[in-house]
Amino acid sequence: MLHVVTGAAGFIGSRLVAALNRAGITEILAVDDLREGEKGRNLFALEIEDYMDKREFLARLSGGALDDAIEAVLHQGACTNTMETDGAYMMENNYAYSKAILDWCHDEEVPLIYASSASVYGAGREFAEAPENENPINLYAYSKHLFDRLVRRRLPGRSSQIAGLRYFNVYGPNERHKKKEGMNSIAMQAYEQFRAEGHVRLFVGSDGFGDGGQLRDFVHVDDVVAVNLWLLGNPGVSGIFNCGSGRAQTFNEVAAAVINTVGGTRLTIGELVERSLIRYVPFPPALVGKYQSYTQADLTLLRATGCDVEFRPVEQGVAEYVGDLMRGA
Repeated sequence: MLHVVTGAAGFIGSRLVAALNRAGITEILAVDDLREGEKGRNLFALEIEDYMDKREFLARLSGGALDDAIEAVLHQGACTNTMETDGAYMMENNYAYSKAILDWCHDEEVPLIYASSASVYGAGREFAEAPENENPINLYAYSKHLFDRLVRRRLPGRSSQIAGLRYFNVYGPNERHKKKEGMNSIAMQAYEQFRAEGHVRLFVGSDGFGDGGQLRDFVHVDDVVAVNLWLLGNPGVSGIFNCGSGRAQTFNEVAAAVINTVGGTRLTIGELVERSLIRYVPFPPALVGKYQSYTQADLTLLRATGCDVEFRPVEQGVAEYVGDLMRGA
């Protein structure tokens, strides 16, 4: 029986395939779109049973060719560009595609674990998984929000596990291909800026936060993967859950972790600013009203399921990631 991973060549999907391999699972159907093939490198060292283009996969699902062949679906594939303005493209990729998979999984009684996003909370300050806290501020967030709403309606009559994970700000290995859209993590951006220019640029203060003081819940990709695998091993758990570290940390802290890891130093944020190793730039007008200045996952629901995955703080996770980048990983 196959474990299907959609978005398998992408950032989170490829780390998920690697983790399945480490768990002894190699009967994996990797689903993705490799028309722009750079991200395909993420799969080169991994063991899979088969690869299938995302359009072919959907056609085979609807045609019944994969009935009785799938153990579980780990749906990571999506358009993740938060600046995408083509609404038809966004909704086809993130909503309609996910809905087709959800319908098939229900009919075939196959567990579905899928990627949602903390972007559904918009610019709010409450991050519990409740409809009143959700206020998407871009097309990407709306596409995820709409699918979560559909899942909520389907949960009472589900035939098998349905679990959505609202990813917060994920960083870590295998995200290099995301640079083309400018969607790579601040950790990677800071690393590349520091190596190229000798300093890191952060935004000046906004929304009441000081320079570089905007707060996000930064979560290492392998911690996200660990939650996916925990759900896979606990098919009785269904619902929509936050997936973040549960701690808000500043962009300054991310930059400090990058600079100190590269330089082998232990400088404070104040010292880094004083030495112009951290510099502040104007806030882009294009991001006004479309920017989350504060996020922090409320993990109450996730912990209530019994999930005991521990999440790395920025000081540890970013340092590990920078070490990977320095080794060419």
